[in-house]
Amino acid sequence: MPLPKAELHLHVEGTLEPELAFALAARNGVDLPYADTGELRKAYEFEDLQSFLNLYYELMAVLRTEQDFEDLADAYLARAAAQGVRHAEIFFDPQAHLARGVGMGTVVEGLWRALGNSEENHGVSTRLIMCFLRDESAESAMETLEAAKPYLDRITGIGLDSAEVGHPPAKFREVYEAAAALGLRRVAHAGEEGPPEYITEALDVLGVERVDHGLRCMEDPALVERLVRDRVPLTLCPLSNVRLRAVDTLAGHPLPAMLAAGLLCTVNSDDPAYFGGYVADNYHAVRDALGLAKEQMRELARNSFLASFLEDDEERRARYLAEVDAYEFA
Repeated sequence: MPLPKAELHLHVEGTLEPELAFALAARNGVDLPYADTGELRKAYEFEDLQSFLNLYYELMAVLRTEQDFEDLADAYLARAAAQGVRHAEIFFDPQAHLARGVGMGTVVEGLWRALGNSEENHGVSTRLIMCFLRDESAESAMETLEAAKPYLDRITGIGLDSAEVGHPPAKFREVYEAAAALGLRRVAHAGEEGPPEYITEALDVLGVERVDHGLRCMEDPALVERLVRDRVPLTLCPLSNVRLRAVDTLAGHPLPAMLAAGLLCTVNSDDPAYFGGYVADNYHAVRDALGLAKEQMRELARNSFLASFLEDDEERRARYLAEVDAYEFA
């Protein structure tokens, strides 16, 4: 039985496995520029964040209907449950779909057809987080928030993703203020490719409650001290970091130093179909590459539930934490 855990940094579009991509392409009459799943899988070798994003957006063309989004989310939830995930807070990128003529309702209702039944079907509780593309305009983000208003009973929070460098968090100040006024939780990618200053800006200007990635905080001791003091969670994605060259090797990942500094670190999979592993694969990879002890693995799992947006259901959080505490490692 796998270690119980929550997954807090997961882009549902990044769970699109080659086999499902081809199945949806056939269903929707979309021509993919790859001969077969083997050739497509070879394309999942990236030099940097941008080369990944190019393929990521290209493959989204197969997602057209509510059924497509339901099938995508359900396939993820089945895999996640098998890897010990008890709670998942799932990102989606509406602008990438709206730009293709796929409506907000199609995306949210389709995802919710899977998420709304995820406890019953997979034993996984869920939250949905709508991300803005930071390389699009702030005006586009605000229009997207407006389009999401009829669906806010399904959406827990907002995030900020896509190409980081050159798109500082402050660009999205107004949309984050508007989201806060609507009662939405706030997270943002910061300090993956971008500098530590982006993390500080996400905290000070956007009011984020959790930092996605946050890897480069280690370059700024005062920032580390602040993150520790304020118990700001970081959603690290180790296999993603290696694939996108944010770190050279897994053995060189700063996770042990981050834990030793007292940071509230969690381990997640980011875009698992593209980066070579789902969340338990990330746990096993860091355990093996970094020599993490069993109690450090337990700490990461505990942190994942402590960092979850479960304030509306503290009884559930306590139950999940009890499962982690009771877990017996092989």
